[in-house]
Amino acid sequence: MATAVTPELPPALGAIPVRRPPRATVVFDTYWQFACERQAVYFRRLAGAPAPWTSDPILRGFRFTNTYRAADRTSQFLIGNVIYRGSQDHREQVFRTLLFRLFNLPATWMALKERVGPIEINSFDERAYGQALEEYAATGAPLYSAAYVIPPVPQFGGARKHQQHLRLVRWMLDDRVDDRVAEATSMERIFQLLSTYPSLGRFLSFQLATDLNYGPHLDFDEMDFVAAGPGASEGIRKCFEARDGWTDDDIIRWVTDRQELELARRGLDFMTLWGRRLQLIDCQNLFCEIAKYSRVSHPEFTAPGGRHRLKRTFAPRVDAELPWFPPKWGLNGRIALDRAPRSVEQVDLSLQKV
Repeated sequence: MATAVTPELPPALGAIPVRRPPRATVVFDTYWQFACERQAVYFRRLAGAPAPWTSDPILRGFRFTNTYRAADRTSQFLIGNVIYRGSQDHREQVFRTLLFRLFNLPATWMALKERVGPIEINSFDERAYGQALEEYAATGAPLYSAAYVIPPVPQFGGARKHQQHLRLVRWMLDDRVDDRVAEATSMERIFQLLSTYPSLGRFLSFQLATDLNYGPHLDFDEMDFVAAGPGASEGIRKCFEARDGWTDDDIIRWVTDRQELELARRGLDFMTLWGRRLQLIDCQNLFCEIAKYSRVSHPEFTAPGGRHRLKRTFAPRVDAELPWFPPKWGLNGRIALDRAPRSVEQVDLSLQKV
């Protein structure tokens, strides 16, 4: 009887090498602990607990964004007061979103409205808007958020950075950026489109693509695409010491996909956003935050010449407004029925566990 021989596959069809998972450091444990405690702080505030909302000295002393990006104060202002207030025409929404995020400060937005009236395309005049911002800045108020650096656009001229950004918005409108966004077939395509505009690098393009996707005219899954910014890359370097070819974007997706497993392995009780899992944008932002948090918690992981201090101190505010998210997420009805998912006692996680 002839012996069966298994034919060899041609090289192009051979077995694909399986990459080993990235090897984590102790900072990756802290990543999940931070995510849980920062989220617990958020819900403790919503439940009406008095300050301080945590016994973690780093969280008590310094400012960190919420675990979920859309729950952060500035994103909440953008969603409720910029995107879903005023004309719901797509072009108008794109205009308002770009204008807001290029300054990224609710106070600047409110000051501009007070001086120029309704913020609409048909009355958008770069000179008038620029003058209004000049007057506001003359009071000593900052025009830009300190959350992240928004680079200037020197090729547009203008003595002041805010003038350059107003001209950038005008140029994007004249380029029919709204139509091009509407024609996009994916979040990645919107990201690529925005990346072609001056000063909108990888980080800002991804943030703006996410913001535009909050609106009613787009509905891409937040799990479709991610682009790591420089802060996230710093956090990933601290969390993983061996990567076997994994890119930053690969790791963010891997971490997001495994979130329940990673939390369970550490015995952590994580409260989701009324049933919404962490999305790629949230885990990307958490890497940014752990890059900062670990400067104090794990200073030995900061590269020589890197930053070792935290600058943005935390000033407790007693108000905790009821959050409101893009209606298409289906969360607002649940929030209206249940202001917080648990009582103060139930969300009072001890640091021994977290």
